[in-house]
Amino acid sequence: MQLPSSDNMEIEVQYLNHLFDKTSECYKFFWFQAILTKVLEGKDVITYEELIDEMIADAWYMVTEYHLNMGPKDTLERLVHHISGISSIKSSEKKEKVLDYLKQCEDKEVAQKKRTLTYHVPYRLQAPFMETMKGDAWNVSEGNLIARINREKRLMYYFSDLNGMQTEIHIQPEWVKYIHKNQEILKGWLKYNMIMYLQKRNPSVPGISDKLKAPEVRKLDKVQKYWKLLLKLGPVREIYGDEIITEKDISIDHFVPWSYVAHDEFWNLHPTKREINSSKSNNLPDWDIYFSKLCRLEYYSYEMMNTCESVMEAFEICASEHLNSNEIRGRIYKKGLSLSEFSNALEEVVQPVYQSAKNCGFQNWIYTGDNGI
Repeated sequence: MQLPSSDNMEIEVQYLNHLFDKTSECYKFFWFQAILTKVLEGKDVITYEELIDEMIADAWYMVTEYHLNMGPKDTLERLVHHISGISSIKSSEKKEKVLDYLKQCEDKEVAQKKRTLTYHVPYRLQAPFMETMKGDAWNVSEGNLIARINREKRLMYYFSDLNGMQTEIHIQPEWVKYIHKNQEILKGWLKYNMIMYLQKRNPSVPGISDKLKAPEVRKLDKVQKYWKLLLKLGPVREIYGDEIITEKDISIDHFVPWSYVAHDEFWNLHPTKREINSSKSNNLPDWDIYFSKLCRLEYYSYEMMNTCESVMEAFEICASEHLNSNEIRGRIYKKGLSLSEFSNALEEVVQPVYQSAKNCGFQNWIYTGDNGI
């Protein structure tokens, strides 16, 4: 994917195209993304502190909610985990709340790790622009490195005098114009490169492209209508607390959390009660306790759709949006299956996904009747 050229900046854009050619850690992506964010907010002079806070907030959801691996010894990932451990910030918290916390945080380890993040990426990011900077030219003090880089020409940004986290970068006017003019292309290019990087480090994780930011509101209306129809035909008990579900308190749960699967496939969805779903959050239900119960609930649904025309019609409406594999549909929902056959087919689909989520760090969960554990 090539970036658009620009008058008087043809060489510079060629350098920009190589920004992520050599990336062993995730810092470059988040630093560049932070620059884009701040420039598009109208800033062209930005402190290290502002940029690092943006990086943490942008990585927050990926690390805490999606459990993505950012790199073998990634300081940004470790910093996010540390902040998650010392704060009361939810994994699903909005970016603005994370930024507000960082502005007020006085934790010494947070300050130290934030400063560590500034030792290399502000300088190394522009390495493709500086063909004369090789080998030992990088192995000098920060102050001397800044002075050396500031003598280069055609850079995207230059530095103020070194002043810890208050050191500033000054985005050049031609680059401010380029970013504003080509912002959507730049965002797409950055997203593409970030996906390629993260997929290599998270090979078993599905839906990486959907995990670069907090999810949009998910639409499960059709699935909810399907289960509400079943509620009208007879009592339905949810699988965690064995409680009867009503139309007023029904909630659709992803058995394997959405934050891992990043899809709304019908075979992973089932009804529960709102307070139980909230308690479960993005944890993994204990397999030994709950999977057999899930099978029985889903088999009840399967029997109803094959004996009641209105249920089959509602299922087909759901399937058009929430059942995207004909192969899986043929295995789980073909007619004539016994409970044992249905359960085996469902397990063949769900168990590998469940185990992969477990391997990625999603926590085991058992409903206790209050807040779960």
